[in-house]
Amino acid sequence: MVPTTATIRDHLAVYLSQQGMSINQFARLSGINPGTLSRVVGGQQPIAMNHLERITKGMHLPEDHFYSLYVDECFLHSSPTWRRLRPFLLRSAELGRLDCIEQVVQNLLENLTYAPMLFEVAEGLFQQGQWQAAALLYKNVSASEKYQNSERLAVCQFRLFRIALGDDQTLNLQAALLFECYVDRLDEADQLDGLKHLVNVYYSLHKWDKVDTLAQEMLHVATLRYNLQCQSNRRNNSEKTPEKPLCFYILYSHLMRASVCEEHRDYTSALKFVARYMDISWIQEIDEEVKRTIAQFQEWGIANSLLYRVMSGQVGALTEYLEHISFQKDEIFVALYNILITANLYDWNIDYILEQFAAYIPYRTYPTEFGEYNQQIMTDQYAKFLAELVIYYTNNKNKEGISLILHITRFESESITKCIDQLEQYLIKRLLQSNKSDSLPDWQFISQTINSMRGLA
Repeated sequence: MVPTTATIRDHLAVYLSQQGMSINQFARLSGINPGTLSRVVGGQQPIAMNHLERITKGMHLPEDHFYSLYVDECFLHSSPTWRRLRPFLLRSAELGRLDCIEQVVQNLLENLTYAPMLFEVAEGLFQQGQWQAAALLYKNVSASEKYQNSERLAVCQFRLFRIALGDDQTLNLQAALLFECYVDRLDEADQLDGLKHLVNVYYSLHKWDKVDTLAQEMLHVATLRYNLQCQSNRRNNSEKTPEKPLCFYILYSHLMRASVCEEHRDYTSALKFVARYMDISWIQEIDEEVKRTIAQFQEWGIANSLLYRVMSGQVGALTEYLEHISFQKDEIFVALYNILITANLYDWNIDYILEQFAAYIPYRTYPTEFGEYNQQIMTDQYAKFLAELVIYYTNNKNKEGISLILHITRFESESITKCIDQLEQYLIKRLLQSNKSDSLPDWQFISQTINSMRGLA
């Protein structure tokens, strides 16, 4: 029987006794040198990570069976060495043994010299997509360096911010507020990516002043770095680079500022910013990634130039805009949303447009050259889209349209509650903005629709 305080060695000794095996026989079975195994069992030699894997496999046990005991092996029964602990941390992450990672980290950070090594492991895990394990390390390294104002602390906070982002906007806001004060401590490359992600979060939260301020800061940092790169006439291969080409951040800042103007219905200013991100005369390097970046912004620029003309009430631009987006399938959902807003504002009849693009009304996340649309932005926009659609069909006394919305929401239950909230907020905003009672929707009909949607939630 194995004692309750048994070590890995105790378990192995009991196993050998039960199986009637000698050390030499188990050494051949496990592939461990007989002399090494004898010293390990006798306690004269620490158990290396590869020994642990061979012992566990030789005993026909799950790979992580002794992982909790291995933490004790590394800290209680021998002196901790990074040569054993690093591969143990990496394998624990792969197997999802976050409990073991936590135990190791808590023991190691009693000695702050391990903080840089744990950070290096966290960076590797983050790049491999093992974000839960990486987050554990970043949190603990941050706690150990909270009084040191270091760039490493700022990077930890940046990574934790990225990991925290999801569909819960309240949590996204908390993550953004925690991270924002660390941005200026980052290397310029990380600053640009940090600012880009912050802009996306605040955009999805409709905090337009924050979007505009952060977009200007991103433009400032990106322009300085781009000019420096051009002046040096060469790129330092050892220099840290952002996720995208530098020109992307300059163009993206103009795109976001145009979006802010759009939200304020200042389409004249929005068009000025469109002109800025369509101007590529200053871009010197033209590699394949830069070409793809330019092509994407040119596509957005053409579409948004037409859109802002439409949204400023130029109904004559609507036909040209529709012709353009009909060839841009990835943009149709967003285009329909903007057309709906305009139709509700100017009382246009767009039944023929909704019929033409009916296949694009159900929610989906569309890819772009830079990956999928930001999920926070698209979820928010889908909810607002349905709210605008309810307003449109109500204004046009189209009960069949309302039935269609209720049908859609049966298959999109995660968006219903958000849509209801957006719809009520929209109606309150409409009431505050309107001076004419006849420009308001049928309140009783809207109320019935909201109650029907709540019944589905």
